[in-house]
Amino acid sequence: MGNRLGIMGMVFGKIIVETPKYEVIKSTTDYEIRHYPPSVIAEITYDPTQMKGQDKDGGFSILANYIGVLGKPQNTTTQKIDMTSPVITKAEKIDMTSPVITKKPEKIDMTSPVITQDHASDEGKVTMQFILPEKYKKAEEAPKPVDERVVIKEEGGRKYGVVKFSGIATNEVVSQKVEKMKKDLERDGVKIVGEYVLARYNPPWTLPPFRTNEIMIPVE
Repeated sequence: MGNRLGIMGMVFGKIIVETPKYEVIKSTTDYEIRHYPPSVIAEITYDPTQMKGQDKDGGFSILANYIGVLGKPQNTTTQKIDMTSPVITKAEKIDMTSPVITKKPEKIDMTSPVITQDHASDEGKVTMQFILPEKYKKAEEAPKPVDERVVIKEEGGRKYGVVKFSGIATNEVVSQKVEKMKKDLERDGVKIVGEYVLARYNPPWTLPPFRTNEIMIPVE
């Protein structure tokens, strides 16, 4: 019964997993400026056109295997890694797939976001990231991946301009949100220092009106 209620909660947009902590530095009617502390991430860089079979979802399954979402965790420990949220994509190359969870030998609970980013200097390649739970303070504290394509690394503190919205994050909607926020940030004298990322907090079966999405633009 509890599991059923949990699934129904996710259908209606309830976020039941760990989300990254942050400090709101500035809040306006148009956006927030947030500071996120350092984190540990699991990352894979790949060419989406070369993905086949179970990897056709853009490397998501590879990272999901590392934390144990799809079965036995593909790492060298038995430590559970909690799932977090949101899933993050950069430059909207890859559609969000369902929850990131943890696996065995070390079961890693699902976390979010999952991050993907394009490589301007390496055309066609994308980087996808899972942010690991807050308990992992250093890369060496996280379970070691079995798959050599998965890299565990530390990411320093960063600051983002953020806009939240509901519904389906289509390319058209995301593009409109990004352009408006860029104009709003520039209007207010906020310096943009990188490309946007799209954060999605819900699995694909969540009803569109109840989905939580965020556009995040790195700022100085």
